Amino acid sequence: MKQYLDLCKRIVDEGAWVNNKRTGKRCLTIINADLTYNVGNNEFPLVTTRKSFYKAAIAEMIGYLRGYDNAEDFRKIGTKTWDANANENIDWLNNPVRKGQDDCGFIYGKVARNFPKPDGGSIDLLHQIVDDLSKGIDNRGEILTFYHPGAFHLACLRPCMYSHHFSLLDGTLYLNSTQRSCDVPLGLNFNMVQVYVLLALMAQITANKPGQAYHKIVNAHIYEDQLDLMKDVQLKRKPLPAPQLNINPDIKSLKDLETWVTMEDFEVTGYEHHEAIQYPFSV
Repeated sequence: MKQYLDLCKRIVDEGAWVNNKRTGKRCLTIINADLTYNVGNNEFPLVTTRKSFYKAAIAEMIGYLRGYDNAEDFRKIGTKTWDANANENIDWLNNPVRKGQDDCGFIYGKVARNFPKPDGGSIDLLHQIVDDLSKGIDNRGEILTFYHPGAFHLACLRPCMYSHHFSLLDGTLYLNSTQRSCDVPLGLNFNMVQVYVLLALMAQITANKPGQAYHKIVNAHIYEDQLDLMKDVQLKRKPLPAPQLNINPDIKSLKDLETWVTMEDFEVTGYEHHEAIQYPFSV
């Protein structure tokens, strides 16, 4: 929690104003931030200075792992985070490749589970990584990427947290996640949970011990219409003790994640928090 608040304060104190073309808003921005989550000790990085809805964040990550490309599928598993990008983004609404209501296009997990090969066909990056890690193999390139510049025009949104690099060392699994852009008041609340959960799940289904997850953010920003709430409300609240995340131990394979897992398989205990803050969301 301290590293999250330190980052927020750093943006407020040191950030420079940048005009964002996509949203038409100004952002207070810094470049480069590094966060670390101790998954092995079950120190769940859930924000306590405002109420955080962790299940929606986990649901979104499960949707990525399943290769979802439709907002309705994300809603069914427990998150509405893709509703606006699929149905309110003017550029996407005018894109001829859009298939209709709730279509998100070639996004995130859809890319990773069907990464195009230059000579034809595709690679399921996630399946390949799970297979290697389950066998105790680390080829120094166990990278789950959602980033395909040649396919940006086929999606409603470029991936923000776009790369997850797994490393296996003496039976302990580590994760380095890279994020090109982060809406810190809203998005980072989700992204910290997702990085943590991704390592915890991958360790569990590959029968390895979870270690630390390292989260690099390149462009970290606070939108102009979020700034007062951050300075006058959230940064003045005292952080509370970190909760713990309990994951159903019956989740033992990638197939389990793809088929029957729901948000009921995740439970947070010991979560104390301040009241929610309604930060504006920028489409």
